[in-house]
Amino acid sequence: MTIAPFAAGSAAADLNTRRLVAMKASLGTLSNQLSTGRTAETYGGLGSGRTQSLAARAQIGALDGYIAAAGTGANRVALATASVQQVATLGSTAYSGLVGAQASSGAAGRPLLQQSAAGQLGGVLDALNQSDGRQYILGGRVTDRPPVETESRILDGDSEAGLDGVKAVIAERQSADLGAGTTKTGRLDLSAAGAAVSLSESASAGVRENFGFTLGRVVSSNPGGLSVALTAAQPSTATLSFTSQPRDGDIVRVTVRNADGSQGFVDLTARTAGAVGDDTFAIGADAATSAQNLTAALAGKSFDGKSFTGKAVVGAQSANPPGAAVALSGGTPASASVTVGTGLAAGDSLQVTVGLRDGTSKTLSLTAGDGTRAGSFAIGATPAATAANLSAALATALDSTARTDLAASSAVRAANDFFAGSSSPGLNPRRVATDADGNATGFVADPSGRTVIWYKGDDTSADPRRTATVPVSRDQSVGIGVQANEAAFRATLSGLAVLATTSFGGTETDTPRFDAYSARVQAQLRPGDGQPSVQGIASELSLASVQIATQKTQNTATKSMLEKTVDGVETVSTEETAAKLLSLQNQLQASYQATSMLSKLSLTNYL
Repeated sequence: MTIAPFAAGSAAADLNTRRLVAMKASLGTLSNQLSTGRTAETYGGLGSGRTQSLAARAQIGALDGYIAAAGTGANRVALATASVQQVATLGSTAYSGLVGAQASSGAAGRPLLQQSAAGQLGGVLDALNQSDGRQYILGGRVTDRPPVETESRILDGDSEAGLDGVKAVIAERQSADLGAGTTKTGRLDLSAAGAAVSLSESASAGVRENFGFTLGRVVSSNPGGLSVALTAAQPSTATLSFTSQPRDGDIVRVTVRNADGSQGFVDLTARTAGAVGDDTFAIGADAATSAQNLTAALAGKSFDGKSFTGKAVVGAQSANPPGAAVALSGGTPASASVTVGTGLAAGDSLQVTVGLRDGTSKTLSLTAGDGTRAGSFAIGATPAATAANLSAALATALDSTARTDLAASSAVRAANDFFAGSSSPGLNPRRVATDADGNATGFVADPSGRTVIWYKGDDTSADPRRTATVPVSRDQSVGIGVQANEAAFRATLSGLAVLATTSFGGTETDTPRFDAYSARVQAQLRPGDGQPSVQGIASELSLASVQIATQKTQNTATKSMLEKTVDGVETVSTEETAAKLLSLQNQLQASYQATSMLSKLSLTNYL
């Protein structure tokens, strides 16, 4: 390293030179700022402001992503809302048609209800197959195919594939509920011997737990003329079993009977030790232990928001393997014996209450008289003759109720089972099991491969809204997913399917049958308070739309403020820069002139 020799006056000259160079650099910087409007061409040129600029730009980039996602999500929500509203409108139209047809003036329109319902069902299915041009939006996480089947396959099945549609499922269930024979007694056994008439539930536990009427109260207005002996039913004991050891992820659908006689499902998934949680049961050391764990898990579950207490297991289904099954043993059917006495007089009556599998009941009233009017029986010459007349009248009343209320209840329950079916192994729609003579004995343990699976979307999520989310901020996302197999949609589809597969006459004689179907289908199309509804889904989507719009507005405002922050750091004022540039040019020119004069200064000139 060489040290330059010191010369008198060199420090001042060096300092002056550095000042001139710095002023020249500032002049260049100001010129660039004036031409570009930017403070600097690199973040390093921003000095201490670079940290603020980088942080603000990072936030702006994230906000741009949220704003774009909100726009896409808003479009999807709008399409989904339109589809859901279409379903609600079609269901409401069908409901209004039923109400109008119940009036005597609307009876002539009843034969048209079946055709109208088929069209409405097709409209609902089209709405559920809505897409945004790139993906289907009502299939949960499955977006690459239509989530629901066509109307023809749902109603009529696929004969080439050997799969039944809802029409065949309804017919099968009605046959199982009404029973064989010309006179339908709803699977109750009715007989007369001497002066006594006996009525009892089926001796088969599988039948009395699943099909036909249940026998409730039997009350006589004159015990001296019609004495009643009623034996209450004793429930059967259900034993769950597996033909082989369940594997992790195997699903078992258990059918339970509620206290009111209605039925429902509880789905439980087999899990290995340590992974047991809600809606699961532990896989044991062997199949028997696993069955015990399944039984124990059921005892601690809730069903329809209520405790499992008061409910009884009456069936189970799964894929095979593991081959879940329920054996019903013990128990006794309810039975009643009515003995005709000599004290019977005209006007005495007998009320027989029968229960239906949807939790409702019907009371049959039979009055002693001449037997010419409906609901009456003739007093014969002997108690035995009167008992025979009472038995015939009771058979007629059971047949009438079976062909109206029981048939309607059976159709709705079968449709509900069809639409509750899933493509998950073992969760296909319930199907009736029969004996060698074709008589229904219960339900098939593994119904796979017998019925069209109407829903082809995602059914693994407990919360359909979370199957698709819109990120609207760092800590918030809005659920906008919809699944076509949600309970509210299934109820509407069930109601329309029952109407689309049932014909009605326009005469007054068909009124009781129509009223029975109408009441139950109306309950499907317009659920009661607290029940899932299509309008409820539409309300949730509307709320999601509002949340997205609100957050988008907030994000846009935040982005605007951040852009102002960036502008304050990265951009310059043209007027201010021009003034600085002019001032610097003047200073630089003066410095050049002074330097020039000093460079020419000599002792002679100085003197």
